[in-house]
Amino acid sequence: MYLTVPGVTNSSPQHWQSLWEKEFPERFRRIEQKEWNTPVCADWINEIEEKVQKANPETVVLVAHSLGCTAVAHWANKFGTKIKGAFLVSPSDCEVESYNFDTKGFAPVPLDPLPFKSLIVASSNDEYVSLARAKQFADAWGSKFINVGAKGHINFGAGFGEWNEGLELLKKLD
Repeated sequence: MYLTVPGVTNSSPQHWQSLWEKEFPERFRRIEQKEWNTPVCADWINEIEEKVQKANPETVVLVAHSLGCTAVAHWANKFGTKIKGAFLVSPSDCEVESYNFDTKGFAPVPLDPLPFKSLIVASSNDEYVSLARAKQFADAWGSKFINVGAKGHINFGAGFGEWNEGLELLKKLD
């Protein structure tokens, strides 16, 4: 089972996460947060834990984007729940000055190894994380790292609706 973890403001209906949920509703389910625009890390990670526990944790792959990746790192750090893996796309660096979303408790980003298999997919020109910082996250978390080139924030605004390449990359966690 794939549980999607969108970032701040949620994923639009045209976002690849939303399209995967629509195309494969029996396999992809969104972890809905109570507050998308001014998220509190503790609330988000508690919601992740609740949804993972309702599923069979050993079969869960978290499919996170942007601040959702940071939430997954905090969740793993607090709960240590063993899952099948995590697909982490465009992890936001909420520690830089240019990150101007109203979030609470996400910084500093944990740099402890994740207790499960993970893959980070990053772009060389993402406005929310430098390639070097994304690579630092991968090294710290023990994640495999894939640089997909100059693809922006790998969201609908960067031209990503249906993302078949992403579905292929997701298979690396099987």
